[in-house]
This record gives sequence, C-alpha cells and structure tokens, in this order.
Amino acid sequence: MNTFSFKIPQTVEFGLGSLSRIPDILKGEGSDHVFLVSDHGLEGIGVVDRVVGIIEDAGITCTRFLDVIPNPTVEVVESAARLFAESGATSLVALGGGSPMDVAKAVGVLATFGGSITDYEGADKVPGRILPLLAIPTTAGTGSEATASAVVTDTKRNCKFSVISYNILPTHAILDPELIMTAPAGVAASCGIDAFIHAMEAYVSRQASPFTDAMAEKAMELIGGNIRKFVADRSNPEAASAMMVGSNLAGIAFAWARLGNIHALSHPVSAYFGVAHGVANAILMPYVVAFNALADTGRYEKIYNFVREGHGPVTSFRPQMLVDELKKLNADLNIPEHLSDVGVTDEHFEQMAADAMNTVNVIANPRMTTQKDLVALYKQAL
Repeated sequence: MNTFSFKIPQTVEFGLGSLSRIPDILKGEGSDHVFLVSDHGLEGIGVVDRVVGIIEDAGITCTRFLDVIPNPTVEVVESAARLFAESGATSLVALGGGSPMDVAKAVGVLATFGGSITDYEGADKVPGRILPLLAIPTTAGTGSEATASAVVTDTKRNCKFSVISYNILPTHAILDPELIMTAPAGVAASCGIDAFIHAMEAYVSRQASPFTDAMAEKAMELIGGNIRKFVADRSNPEAASAMMVGSNLAGIAFAWARLGNIHALSHPVSAYFGVAHGVANAILMPYVVAFNALADTGRYEKIYNFVREGHGPVTSFRPQMLVDELKKLNADLNIPEHLSDVGVTDEHFEQMAADAMNTVNVIANPRMTTQKDLVALYKQAL
C-alpha cells in the first residue's frame, strides 16, 4: 500500500434548492461585494440572473464577468483579473462547469499575489491562500469545485498548463441538482462520462490510496448506475442528485490520486483542435483502457460491474469486456466514436504526444508509457 495523506479543507452544501445558502456563505466570509465568474451560455438560459438575484436580494453587490470560453486562455484570465481589480470585490463566485471555475481560481491567484498566471504553472507555486471562493457547478462532470487545480490554455505555446495548489481550492461549494436538470442531452452525456473517467483513472492510478479508492468506488457506483437514465431524462431528481454527488466524489478522488493517459491525451486534443474536454476524454477512453489492461490488478472487473447494464453474477471476466462496455456506453449516449468525427487530424500527433508526456497524468497511469505509445493511441482513436 502506498503511503498517503489527505485533507478536505472546504465546506460542501448539497441539496435541491441549496442555492438559497449563497448569501449566508458570503456573509460568513465577511464579503459584501462578490465577483461572479460565469459564461454567456448560462446567462442566456437565465441561470446567471437567478444567482445574481439571490446575491443582490441579500444586499450584496455583484460584479459579473461572463466572457469565459471553453478551454479558457491566459488572455481570458488576465481580462477577468483586470475587471476584478477595478471592481473592489472581496470574494469570488464561480458558476458553471470547469472553465468558469478554472478562471475564478486563476483570478483569485492574481488578485491576491499579482503577476501573470503563467508564473504559477506547475505544483505548489501559489504562496498562500487566495481570497474566499464559492464554487457552484452547473454540470455533473468536472468535479472542479473539489480540486486544487486550474487548467489554462496558453495560445502562444499552443498548450494547456495547470496551476496546482491546495491554496486555490474553493473554500465553499454548493451542489444543487436543480442546476443540471435542464442540461441538454449532449452536455449531460459528455460531462457525465468525464466524471466517470475521473473516478476510473483515480481508481487505477499508481498513486491511489484507500481514501481515494473509497471516493472513486462510490463515484463510479453513483455515475455508472445513473448516467444512462439521467441523459434520457434530465428532470429525474434522483438521477440528477446521484450524478451531482458522484461528480464531486470523483473530483476528490483524482485531486489526490491524479489521473492517467486519458486526460494526458485529451488536453492536447482540446488545445490543438478545440474539442470539448468531455468529448475528447470519452472518445479516447476505450483505447486507453485497452492499452492499460496489461497492468490490471483486478480492478477492471470492479469498474465493469459499476458501469455495465444488467444484473447478476459475471463469470470468466476478461478486460476486453470492460473495453466493449465502455464503447457501448459511448454509443448509448451518442458520443462520437473516433477523433476524426470531431475534426481531429494527424499532422500534430508527435507534438501532441510530447505535450502529453510532460503532464503528471502519465506518471500516475498504471501502465508505464512512452511518447511512441501515446502517438499509437492517437492513431488508434483517429
């Protein structure tokens, strides 16, 4: 068993209607002016106005930054940080999926310590706690409300990089399943698969521990048992609740156990071709799982039982059964089968594989991996 340590230094509020807790949390932090980070998509469906209304009705001033884009860039972070400095706000609210949360974490770093966000690339470069940050996920996918990292795209280097520090972990999170019960089917599917992959990669990680195993197993049970019915009927409160909690637990699991080759490979796919993170992960998933089968220590059968359809005992399990079931899951959820289906071409594979090799994810992957292996995986998934 690996040596390990863990801490969960934040407060998480879960429940239908738990958005009503926002004013109490902000007032508890002594903040009377909040900086809300979100995007125009959530503005368009009324979610931003709903949250701002709750904040302002409690007598708290709210400044909005809604220019977050998928795979947010250094430029977006800098723009948000400038507006924050001009606003006079004393706390942050991140509303949305992983992108608004990444931007809010990065703004918290720059507002507290200055400089450029690239100065903090890597692990443990943030010298102290950032200002209070309340994370409100509107997808059941990223788990970013429970992770100590922010992923930013550097367009000058054509790559994604991470700022990793427990000093940027949100101080509070609100998990309100009502926020995901109107999600489009495609968003629910890609985000849900992303959350399952978080748990799965944490579970087979070389850095896994009994603590992360407990979180990952419960996450896979909740997500694997509910993702199909949630995508089929997003208004199902029990399925939505299971997906929301499962995503959170998966985030806690991978925050400590790290991820693996699926995420290592998917980040360059998003950086080079603008493919949505969850979609890139889902497409790559079966190919990486097949590659890692050589290193399976019996956990593939447990994962299979969490995600498979049907009941009853399984006899003569083989790792290929998990690969086949994951392909079927993607098909059931209308996720594309190949990278070429989402506009990926092969001319950058060597550089993409080199970028992937530079991540901590490859180190945690259960099967030792070379750059040549990663190029081969890209070609298989193409």
